[in-house]
Amino acid sequence: MPPEAGPKSKVPAAESTLRILRLLASRRGPQPAASIAATLGLPRSTVYHLLAVMEENGFVMHLPEERRYGLGIGAFELSSAYSRQEPLSRLGRPVLASLVDTIGESAHLAVLHGRDVLYIVEERAKNRPSLVTDVGVRLPSHLTASGRAILAALPKSQVRALYPNAAAFSERTEEGEHIRSYSALQSALDQVRQRGYATEDGEVTSGFASVAAAVTDHAGWPTAAVAVTFLGEKVPVQERDELARQVARVAGELSHRIYGRR
Repeated sequence: MPPEAGPKSKVPAAESTLRILRLLASRRGPQPAASIAATLGLPRSTVYHLLAVMEENGFVMHLPEERRYGLGIGAFELSSAYSRQEPLSRLGRPVLASLVDTIGESAHLAVLHGRDVLYIVEERAKNRPSLVTDVGVRLPSHLTASGRAILAALPKSQVRALYPNAAAFSERTEEGEHIRSYSALQSALDQVRQRGYATEDGEVTSGFASVAAAVTDHAGWPTAAVAVTFLGEKVPVQERDELARQVARVAGELSHRIYGRR
């Protein structure tokens, strides 16, 4: 069955155009026009017409040899503009500030950058020590709770591409059960998927632990991760599930916000 179009639009051409772009963005590769029409439940003639207009404006690229359509440079430019305007940071900052007020621990927001996570927001709790997760800092994703939360939401093939061999794994401390192989990483990510959140204990900074949950877009793709970091000795293991529940709640709220839904 084709996905629902939602409430009937007063501007059907605009609605259909956005649905086509959203569909292309959710797929791993270019799509045939007939497949787009069937998936969205639109007339083929309408789809071909809209694709032609989007191609003229650079938002769609036609691959004649494959008879398929993919996103064009115009879509990339929109993505770049999104990054320049930092809406994810702007949306995330007040949500994280509220979380910090609730739990009294420091929180941060990170995105995947290659094999690393890049921290884009940090909200430090009152009377809590400084962390290494300042804005702009990059850390190996497999070491961090934030990174593990994001990696667990990616296809296994992509995780494998990011970690092709043992040289891709690094360590920062002598604490914790370090991940040194792809099989160990997948085992850890399986646990994240089962629990619904990721953990890290002493692997980034000695004495500190973290819990994190992924922020996902409309297609279920991990956009970022919300994490809370705390002194391991101050938060007993049995209390960390509650912290994780709060983090997952905030990650879910931010997932709705970045897609413009409440």
